[in-house]
Amino acid sequence: MELSKRLKAVADMVPPGSVVCDVGCDHGYVPIYLIQNRICTNVIAMDIHAGPLEQAREHIGRYDLEAYIETRQSDGLEALQAGEADCVVLAGMGGRLTVRILHDGRDILEAVDTLVLQPQSEIASVRAYLRDAGYGIVREDMVREGGKYYPMLQARRGQPNAALPSDGAMWMRGGQGDAQALRQAAGDRYGPYLLTHRHPALHRFLLWEREREERILSEICRGAAAETPENRKRREELQLGARIRAYALSCFEQRPERGNGHEM
Repeated sequence: MELSKRLKAVADMVPPGSVVCDVGCDHGYVPIYLIQNRICTNVIAMDIHAGPLEQAREHIGRYDLEAYIETRQSDGLEALQAGEADCVVLAGMGGRLTVRILHDGRDILEAVDTLVLQPQSEIASVRAYLRDAGYGIVREDMVREGGKYYPMLQARRGQPNAALPSDGAMWMRGGQGDAQALRQAAGDRYGPYLLTHRHPALHRFLLWEREREERILSEICRGAAAETPENRKRREELQLGARIRAYALSCFEQRPERGNGHEM
């Protein structure tokens, strides 16, 4: 099974020897890859929709892996029993849904060592939830595929997050509390591990995002409609985002980029 760059990066986050539950398995490609490459001995593949789950069963059968991959129809983690898996994968769904599944399944997750997450949106909310729920982000990666950037992470309960660089915010105006707030916001938005390791794909994403949002801000500030309440609110959001992003970019100025991230 050959995976897309995004799914390959997700599979690479799974600790070898894990028993995996892939929530929202879609066509079953990640479970098949994990078994074929002997990363895992058993996988539980779950999806809320009957159609994708049936396609996953067909693909699993095509590779004669029914003895190693069990399929279950499930809303989130409902069909998983405590102790059946020590790694849970959630990839390809929105951040809000990811948080809902983690929160609703928190009792089941007490017996799970590792989370591998690849939210398609609102990843800052996912990182903030993990922090508040007692998880530390111990690995992250980012890849670009089809013109879009995909961050993903591995989190473990009770582990500390990567420490954000503290010197990157020293040049900013404001007191220590303001700098700390910027560091925390940057960590949630862009990833503590990615920032600490100066991930090259994140650097390229930050430059791309800066150019896009500066263009949007310029358009909002132009014309007679510039002072509508909606535009004022959007302008304030973009200006705050620019400060957070400036801190993130300053992290890359401290030392040359390093890390073994995927090239685009």
